[in-house]
Amino acid sequence: MALISILQADITTRKVNAIVNAANSTLLGGGGVDGAIHRAAGPELLAECKSLRGCATGQAKATKAYGLRQARYIIHTVGPIFGREPERDAELLASCYQQSLALAVELGCTSIAFPSISTGAYGYPIEKASRIALDAIQRFLAEHPNGIDLVEIVTFSARDYETYQRIRGRGPVGSQGQTCGC
Repeated sequence: MALISILQADITTRKVNAIVNAANSTLLGGGGVDGAIHRAAGPELLAECKSLRGCATGQAKATKAYGLRQARYIIHTVGPIFGREPERDAELLASCYQQSLALAVELGCTSIAFPSISTGAYGYPIEKASRIALDAIQRFLAEHPNGIDLVEIVTFSARDYETYQRIRGRGPVGSQGQTCGC
């Protein structure tokens, strides 16, 4: 049975097989989580990302983790800019999580850490995004029971952490996180 852990932490320090980057479509770095991951991984990451020639919204591509010593891979996914395609926003966001998990399984990963995709500069409301994320992750794990053992949802802010905890149906337990079976 896979576990979903929700915590407030620095995603670049998580000890998992793959860290997910909430990237822009160029994959060449940016602000927020994307910038933090690029800074922590080092210049080799940018060089490999240039060779990938971008990524479409809702899709995922993998690179080595380079300076992120706790992880083997970085999975880059491009979330939707909220309101740009209102009829497809939820579908595209769910696809980010599902495509990232599928790629992790393909790479032989058993653990993965996600940021809260599209809820920063891309403006996706955290309440809606957290529901979509948790539903997509749980659906994938139910359909693929022999792949991923641990999914971490790593939030930067206390507000996002508390929202994920509430949406998950459990009260906040502090910044150490909470692990629950799914």
